[in-house]
Amino acid sequence: MKLITAIVRPEKVMDVIKALEQEGYFAFSKWAISGRGKEKGIQVGDVLYQEMAKNMLYITVGDKEKDEVVDIIINSAKSGQYGHYGDGKIFVSDISEAYTISEETREDDDE
Repeated sequence: MKLITAIVRPEKVMDVIKALEQEGYFAFSKWAISGRGKEKGIQVGDVLYQEMAKNMLYITVGDKEKDEVVDIIINSAKSGQYGHYGDGKIFVSDISEAYTISEETREDDDE
């Protein structure tokens, strides 16, 4: 199993969620966060905003679904045709174990 952590612009998060749902990926967790990446914030007039609002999505998928989900996120989170700084970041991690609390069962990758 894989854990996909996607950090996206707040105005794009619903586009990402809708695109995932259209392809059958309904399970996720979402947080409102703030931070910055390579852009080091943004200057607007005399004000420097060092942290920008973002949303973070956690999505667990099987190993075989990882590439499809990453592509869905990229295509739905990108600003414009070529994208812009601040569009976000995707991290993919291995999950060694996962359990469903209500059923008291361990989840396998092929579910």
